Amino acid sequence: MEYDNTCKYLAENYPDEFAKWLLSSETSDILVIKTELSLEPIRADSVTFLQVANQILHLEFQTLAQSTPPLDFRMLDYYTRLKRQYGCEIVQVVIFLQATTSELVFRQQYTDTNTRHEYRVIRLWEEDPTPLLANPALLPLATLARSDSPRALLEQVAAGVATIEETTERQNILACAGVLAGLRFKKDLIQQLLREEIMQESVIYQDILQKGEQRGLQQGLQQGEVALILRLLRLRFGDINPEEQEQIRGLSIPQLEELAEALLDFSSQTDLVSYLAAIESSAI
Repeated sequence: MEYDNTCKYLAENYPDEFAKWLLSSETSDILVIKTELSLEPIRADSVTFLQVANQILHLEFQTLAQSTPPLDFRMLDYYTRLKRQYGCEIVQVVIFLQATTSELVFRQQYTDTNTRHEYRVIRLWEEDPTPLLANPALLPLATLARSDSPRALLEQVAAGVATIEETTERQNILACAGVLAGLRFKKDLIQQLLREEIMQESVIYQDILQKGEQRGLQQGLQQGEVALILRLLRLRFGDINPEEQEQIRGLSIPQLEELAEALLDFSSQTDLVSYLAAIESSAI
């Protein structure tokens, strides 16, 4: 998640630079618009909407090729919602961060019986690093670009960051570069070339730490709820099938709390299976 949040930070704080890179747009009149649309929010790794004149640039940053719901369907879903709400031209770009041979990163359209929806895909590991190295705001993305000598590329990124005059901006860009470089480089090399003490002073670094602590707390609470529910179920029905155990471990805290109340009315494991099946079908 920290990789997606880092890209989201860059896109929302340097929208004009992303517009120039992806749209060849020279305008500075760019508005970052809300990232949740009408109806229920769509769960995504990271999504950013930039309104450029009478056009919307929708950026989707992906670390993993596979997602639920599938990425191609999400792009269609976002497109129809954006079109309905704003009624203007929409340019959609998916930026894959981590190198993979999965066929999913080569898919550039959603196809169904009567529907075909296309979007643009960028695989960073195939991109020429030159335009990214030339733009301070895009330096962190350059760490993942095409190179015959990845170490030399990381050195170029470090040199580019060092030329940023404003201290806070330099710290934040360096922190973003350090985070994204973690998808490609070993930690000791990153620490060697990108000074960790400077990164630790940045806003984005502190934000990642805070979110990491929050996720750790949430995970601890979730694991505690799971342990309690499994114990209660075993006391009532004996051994629980491994499949049901895995489903329970995958539930959110609110879902676990609802299950804790519902299981009081269960008379057999069949009730548990039916309850979990209902949760799974409602999530589709």
